[in-house]
Amino acid sequence: MIQHQLLAGKRGVIFGALDESSIAWHVATQCVAEGAKITLTNAPVAMRFGTIQQLGEKLNAEVISADATSTEELTTLFHKSVDVLGGPLDFVLHSIGMSLNVRKGKTYTDINHEWMHKTLDISAMSFHRMMQVLYQTDAMADGGSILALTYIAAQRVFPDYSEMADAKALLESFARSFGYHFGVKKGVRVNTISQSPTRTTAGSGVKGFDDFFSYAEAMAPLGNASAEECARYCASLFSDYTKAVTMQNLFHDGGFSSMGVNPAVLSKE
Repeated sequence: MIQHQLLAGKRGVIFGALDESSIAWHVATQCVAEGAKITLTNAPVAMRFGTIQQLGEKLNAEVISADATSTEELTTLFHKSVDVLGGPLDFVLHSIGMSLNVRKGKTYTDINHEWMHKTLDISAMSFHRMMQVLYQTDAMADGGSILALTYIAAQRVFPDYSEMADAKALLESFARSFGYHFGVKKGVRVNTISQSPTRTTAGSGVKGFDDFFSYAEAMAPLGNASAEECARYCASLFSDYTKAVTMQNLFHDGGFSSMGVNPAVLSKE
């Protein structure tokens, strides 16, 4: 593992580590390797079937259960984290996404709108709710950094990604809007990372995932970015080397987002 102590002395909270395939799992591991102290959190239901407790033991990080759709539970989470870590937070990662419509195979033109409400609440509004609690409780340190993971389907059509594309578009909008307020108040940066298709538990559940993983791998000049590479990128954005980067959607996808045509793809029969 590459490490340069970029986050020595910093404190953070990582949302969404479920198991070793989770990007958040790799981010947590990288941040601790870079010298940070962290707490880990996930929803109670996820904690029951995931392996986050083992990660907590490995990283000497306290695991605090919290439903990201509950303002009360988020408030408790951040109060506990500040207490456990010994001061205000320097960074927070939002890595949360879930769609019942995708999970149950509902097409975009036949969506269950009650399930869609849940998708938007869990996958996007939780980001705004999280930032609002951080803002109102003053739990972030001056000059801190907040990140959320997104996907290029927020800007382009990936039919099988369904309503998650709408959730990611909303997520990215929250980063820009709240980024202004956080920047003015405390110099806190808010960004989203648009990661390559990655073989996570959630990502692999999307219909046709293997096909568009392979397509992106072929289209991108550098190929798909791995979860480990994403973790290192997150660490750099949590560090003091990116103090002027805010309100951005940052593509971490091997160049896929800038491609129009790749002859290697055209030549395939």
